[in-house]
Amino acid sequence: MTENEIGKIVVDCAVRLHKDLGPGLLESVYEVLLANELELKGLKVKRQVPISIEYHGVQFDEGFRADIVVEDKVILELKSVEVANPAHKKQVLTYLRLTGCKLGYLLNFGDSLMKDGITRLLNGEVQ
Repeated sequence: MTENEIGKIVVDCAVRLHKDLGPGLLESVYEVLLANELELKGLKVKRQVPISIEYHGVQFDEGFRADIVVEDKVILELKSVEVANPAHKKQVLTYLRLTGCKLGYLLNFGDSLMKDGITRLLNGEVQ
C-alpha cells in the first residue's frame, strides 16, 4: 500500500471520527480512537513511537515521540487545539526528516470542521 493510499484512509477515518465526536476532547482520546479505526481498516498502527536523533555521531533515544505511525510509512501528529500553529507543522517535518518517512499529517481535532484541521506534509514541504 502506498503512502497516498494510507493517507486517504487516515483522512477518511479522521473526518468520520471528528464528525461523530466533535471537537474538544483530549488529544489522547482522539489518538486511541483513531488508532483503533485504522486497525479496523487492516492497517498496522503504532502509537507513541520513539524517534531517536543522532548528533555528532551519537544516537539519543530520548528525542521525540510520534503520536501514530501507520504501516511504518505515514506519521500522524494529533492536536486538539483551537488553532494549529507553525511549530506544529515543523514538528511533523522534523519527524519526517529524522525517520526518512515521506508523508505526514498534522490532524487538529480542535477545529470546528475537520477539513480545516488537516495539514498534509511531504518531504519537508507543506502540501
